[in-house]
Amino acid sequence: MLDEIRQTLRESAELKLKVAEEMAEPVAEAAQMLVKCLADGGTVAFCGNGGSAADAQHLSGELVGRFRKERPAYRALALTTDTSILTAIGNDYGFDQVFSRQVEGLLREGDVLVAFSTSGNADDCARAVEQAKSLGAKTLGFTGKEGGELGRLCDLCLKVPCTVTARIQEVHITLGHILCGLVEDELVARGSAQ
Repeated sequence: MLDEIRQTLRESAELKLKVAEEMAEPVAEAAQMLVKCLADGGTVAFCGNGGSAADAQHLSGELVGRFRKERPAYRALALTTDTSILTAIGNDYGFDQVFSRQVEGLLREGDVLVAFSTSGNADDCARAVEQAKSLGAKTLGFTGKEGGELGRLCDLCLKVPCTVTARIQEVHITLGHILCGLVEDELVARGSAQ
């Protein structure tokens, strides 16, 4: 048991060190995308399934509430949380449209959709990205190594160089926290975001 614990923690730490070397520039680009959206009064919407749905809720909560600093609430929402909307769309249109239908109704040009999928191939997320792009919103993907469909569709995709779902998810939340900190620092310094 102790060996398993140590090995898992080492694998997670080694992957994060690799990400630090390989992904700093695209993460900075993602932060700039979110800062522009929020500074212009736009909305950041998050979607994902399973553990990625939890990440969507977690990060939207950090933006609406606060991350490290006292500041105004930022316009963010998780498309994973309204059970009435999710079940109505799932029942009436199909599960593959649970996010794209919400994007159609809630987002507009200049907003950002953030889609989480470790494989990059979650159909409901891919459809949401397509819908967001058709509205003129920017799209940011969080995936694993291959990127999948989201890697092809998104304006920017943060592809964690790994194929193990648990390790990918650990990096996703770390990158999400980094983005929240960068966004908050920049917007507080500017005194902006509505």
